[in-house]
Amino acid sequence: HEIYPLNKCLSGQESVELNCKMKFAVYLPPKAETGKCPALYWLSGLTCTEQNFISKSGYHQSASEHGLVVIAPDTSPRGCNIKGEDESWDFGTGAGFYVDATEDPWKTNYRMYSYVTEELPQLINANFPVDPQRMSIFGHSMGGHGALICALKNPGKYKSVSAFAPICNPVLCPWGKKAFSGYLGTDQSKWKAYDATHLVKSYPGSQLDILIDQGKDDQFLLDGQLLPDNFIAACTEKKIPVVFRLQEGYDHSYYFIATFITDHIRHHAKYLNA
Repeated sequence: HEIYPLNKCLSGQESVELNCKMKFAVYLPPKAETGKCPALYWLSGLTCTEQNFISKSGYHQSASEHGLVVIAPDTSPRGCNIKGEDESWDFGTGAGFYVDATEDPWKTNYRMYSYVTEELPQLINANFPVDPQRMSIFGHSMGGHGALICALKNPGKYKSVSAFAPICNPVLCPWGKKAFSGYLGTDQSKWKAYDATHLVKSYPGSQLDILIDQGKDDQFLLDGQLLPDNFIAACTEKKIPVVFRLQEGYDHSYYFIATFITDHIRHHAKYLNA
């Protein structure tokens, strides 16, 4: 059905939070022609744009079947002319980490957390046939981290959450330490506000059903970037239901995502269409 890669009516929307033009992709299922549908937000990983998921994950059949509007934003502001924004693949452009930066020179533009949780949904609700009361969120890697923190920081806002190979405990991994020290400064107590493993410990227990798939042969898992065991332990302690599936023979790629995407969309549809 219809995919708006840049979206007909909103292409290059000027973002208030990010002070730059932002692209996002929107998929409308056939059901959207006759009524409002739930919204499912996808957050991508490092180096991605709004296009990766739309072109590689094979989500449409399942989204169409369940009648879900799928929204995929970009992973950072673009072209802000900040010194150093394009120097590395895991910080700056393509690596917003879904936080609201507090440090210069990033704090003016790098506000992906507020963009994803507030500004973008308002824009989507105002311009597309979505039901504002029914939204869920999922993502991959850095975006899996993003999905988990958005759900955990906003009890009741999202009906469900899931993730593929998420960065579960960024305060303890190299990617997270680099990004958080740059965006949030050296006071590590401030980092915990954007760490799923820490957020789960203070989650007030409104119903949240978490699904996580992780490839067993994922190099980033083996390198200690993802740390799912820490998150699972925190969930178990708080009695928060999480289904964690370690998938034999899969790595960190979109092939892994495409293999299990149907399960994830079904997981969200169960709550969004309830």
